[in-house]
Amino acid sequence: MTERAQAPDPALPTSALVVDDHPLFCDALTLTLQSIADFEEIRTAGTLEKALEVVAQDSLIDFIILDLNLPDVNGLDGLVRLRNAAPRAAILIASSMADNRMISHALKAGANGFVPKHSQRSVFRRAFEAVGQGQKFVPDGYIDPHGAGGQGLQGDVLDRLGSLTNQQARILNLICEGKLNKQIAFDLTIAETTVKAHVTAIMRKLGVHSRTQAVLIAQEARFAKVLPSGD
Repeated sequence: MTERAQAPDPALPTSALVVDDHPLFCDALTLTLQSIADFEEIRTAGTLEKALEVVAQDSLIDFIILDLNLPDVNGLDGLVRLRNAAPRAAILIASSMADNRMISHALKAGANGFVPKHSQRSVFRRAFEAVGQGQKFVPDGYIDPHGAGGQGLQGDVLDRLGSLTNQQARILNLICEGKLNKQIAFDLTIAETTVKAHVTAIMRKLGVHSRTQAVLIAQEARFAKVLPSGD
C-alpha cells in the first residue's frame, strides 16, 4: 500500500544502513536488502548514537532501516533525531510494534515507510521500491486512526520536536531525566552557559515557557502515549 509523499531523491538508493540492536535481525535485514537491490554498501549499527556517527561520516547513505526499540532510544525520539541528521535519506521503520497508531506517528515523525518486522521479503521489496520512487509505504490493511482530515493528537508535537538539533534533542532528554543545567553541562562536556542557550532555544522551538512544559511536550512522543492502552 503506497501513497505519494515528500520523499528523497527519486533515484533508487545505493548505500544503506541497518539500525537494529539484535544481531540476528540485523543480519537478516542485511541479507534481505542484498536480495532485493544492488547496494554498493550496507552498513550496520546497534544503537542510535552509532547510527548518527555513521550518517555523519558517510553522506552517501540514502536508505536506512530503523528499529524503533534500541537501547539508547526512548520512544520516537530516535527517529526524529535520525531524520534530522539524514534529511535526504529514505527511512524505513521495521518494527514489531505495528499497530495503526504507531505507524501513523512514525510517518508524522519523518519515516518514509513502515514494515512489520517479521514481514516476508516481498514486502520489503515493495517498500524499498515505493520509497525509492518518492512514495511512502504502509502495510496492507493500514487505516489512518485519525481519518483523512484528522489532525492527530501528536502531529504538531512531532513537527516541533523534529525542529530540534541533535544537541538540543540530547539536552531535552536529559531535562526529562530531571537533570539541572550544571549536570547536563558535565554530561555533555560543554559550558553551562551553552546549556542555558540551548534550553532557551528548545523552549522557543517547542512554544513553551518552562522546563516542565518542555518535558510534557517530549512525553507526548513517548511509546506509552502512542501504544494501544490494552483496554
